[in-house]
Amino acid sequence: MKNYKALIGIIIGIMLIVQLNAQTLDQGKKFIYYEKYKSAKDVFQKIVSADPKNEEAIYWLGQSMIRSEEASVKDISAAKALYQTTLNSSSSNLIMAGIGHIELLEGKIQDARNHFEAAISLSQGKNISVLNAIGFANGNPDVKNGDPAFAVEKLKQATLLKKCNDPDVYVNLGDAYRRFGDGGMAISAYQSALLIDPSYARANYRIGKIYQSQGRGQESIFMEFYNKAIANDPIYGPVYENLFIYYYETNVIKAVEYFDKWIANADEDVKSCYNKAALKYAQGLFLEAISKANECIAIEGENPYPSLFGLKANAYNKLKDSIKVVENYNEYFKRQNPEKITTAAYIEYANNLFKIPGSDVQAGLMIDKFVAMDSLESNKVVYLKIAAQYYESKKMFKEAGDWYNKIIMIKKSPSKYDFNTAGINFYRGGAYQQSIDLFTLSVSKFIDDPFAYNMIGKSSWAIDSTMEKGMANAAFEKAIQLALVDTIKYKPQLMTSYKYFVAYYANILKDKNMAVSYLEKAISLDPSDAEAASYKAVLLGNKQPISPKQSEKKP
Repeated sequence: MKNYKALIGIIIGIMLIVQLNAQTLDQGKKFIYYEKYKSAKDVFQKIVSADPKNEEAIYWLGQSMIRSEEASVKDISAAKALYQTTLNSSSSNLIMAGIGHIELLEGKIQDARNHFEAAISLSQGKNISVLNAIGFANGNPDVKNGDPAFAVEKLKQATLLKKCNDPDVYVNLGDAYRRFGDGGMAISAYQSALLIDPSYARANYRIGKIYQSQGRGQESIFMEFYNKAIANDPIYGPVYENLFIYYYETNVIKAVEYFDKWIANADEDVKSCYNKAALKYAQGLFLEAISKANECIAIEGENPYPSLFGLKANAYNKLKDSIKVVENYNEYFKRQNPEKITTAAYIEYANNLFKIPGSDVQAGLMIDKFVAMDSLESNKVVYLKIAAQYYESKKMFKEAGDWYNKIIMIKKSPSKYDFNTAGINFYRGGAYQQSIDLFTLSVSKFIDDPFAYNMIGKSSWAIDSTMEKGMANAAFEKAIQLALVDTIKYKPQLMTSYKYFVAYYANILKDKNMAVSYLEKAISLDPSDAEAASYKAVLLGNKQPISPKQSEKKP
């Protein structure tokens, strides 16, 4: 009888432990839902410490490390080590899906797909948790290497299984559709989540995000869904964070309101301290923002939140302290994940570096580095223009031409404007041969451009200043031929070309009649041109230049 009672006691104890673990797991997953990853990590860590073989807790512990937008390489490596250690001693399908998620973050797309397919195969495609984990890894907006079509396929497969009543699956399906570019199906999936749980704030929040992505003109619509999310669950922090960011630069009063609500419903972490400093910046209190950022940096020790240095740089930029801007951006670039550094940060850094005397060479080297790092052609052009316009403003036209020429070299299809801008700067900087070379390349692509031929002529004339070699002749002849199609638009090019031939025929070939004929063309095109009239007076031996009115009387 005693043994029987002892056995009953053991069974009850085990049941209580199982129930407690389930409650604690649910609590941790709820923290994930609220995006309170620090709190979630604490919960799952305790479960795993007490039960090292609890594969569900291990999976969610790894997720708590990598789901935050602030997850570092170190966090991702720690999650991978956790998952790998578990797989070394078991063949958990859920952990295998988790490894695939990590590999997507690492850019190992094929390895990730292999692990996803293996997890699905071993679970016979009937494990909702595995399918949901794979769907989230591929469809969630923060994983750039995921395959949203694959995510849609597997999440739809999960919804067709019996007992699939988890709104998280449908919201993940909505996210995958959204990444796939199908807003209508995304909204339908989010609404399905609300049918399962009408209080599921994340679903209304995600619908609002779709309308917000369409621009401020949709504010009344997306605010309706954000307010529904708040009504669903007033402690759902992500909606407050989103609204704080939305109003940050346009309505400081509302930004403060939503910031306070967000902080009240979020983990207290390094990002919280940063956002308190950022709020000071949004209010225009730049010195206070710097002071608060310094306070955060001091509190956080050896590894402060990298964006604090970027915020300080922004504040010093407002205060027009270029040396401090550059100093803080140097720290920011050193500490921040390169994928999180914006084009705007590089632009602000370069602009301020050029403002520091003697730093133009360093600024140029940094711009070359930014160009090499960036994959977008449009961003590369922006960086290069900073240097080009700097040298142009300093009337260092040869150097400006060099930088504008780099724009031509990185563009797949440089425009006529690109060639003209670089070529003109070379011409103004006395780099006449480079100007000729560039405009020659231009006319090979834009064959009917009188401007380019005119610039080849002007640059050749500058080299052959005495005209004895006639280097500019062919170019000016072509310029005239092409410009005659629109004498109003190309009047400057025609006048330059005509005046060149006036001088060439008068001085080199001693052909007065041809010189006069080109003068007649110039005066006919612009009777008010005093220079042309004075040339004619000289050629005809008049003592006084012929007035525009007199020239108009000539046949």
